[in-house]
Amino acid sequence: MAKLEATLHGNFSAILNAIDTAVLEGSFTASLEDESHFQSSSGRCVLRVYERYSALGGNRVSLSVLLLETAHGVRLSAIASGGSQAMFLKLNTFGEEAFLESISEAVARYQ
Repeated sequence: MAKLEATLHGNFSAILNAIDTAVLEGSFTASLEDESHFQSSSGRCVLRVYERYSALGGNRVSLSVLLLETAHGVRLSAIASGGSQAMFLKLNTFGEEAFLESISEAVARYQ
């Protein structure tokens, strides 16, 4: 499992769009599997789950991205999972790390 957490600054929708573009244009096998949207008077929250094929691991990996709008910025939590083929140990996390890395440049623009 690979994880990235950060406080971002900028327009919530623009940040979400930048992450979405980075994931979906970063791999022709990437897809948005599902999403949830919540809104209250204090802000918005979006959870998106992406999936793509990892050639290195020969399997599919997922990336869950949570964005939470607060008074102090936009909180990001992104977790990639599913890259290992081992039954009891995680031997290969390259696919997970690469999937998480696909959004790092887009996220860095808002830090």
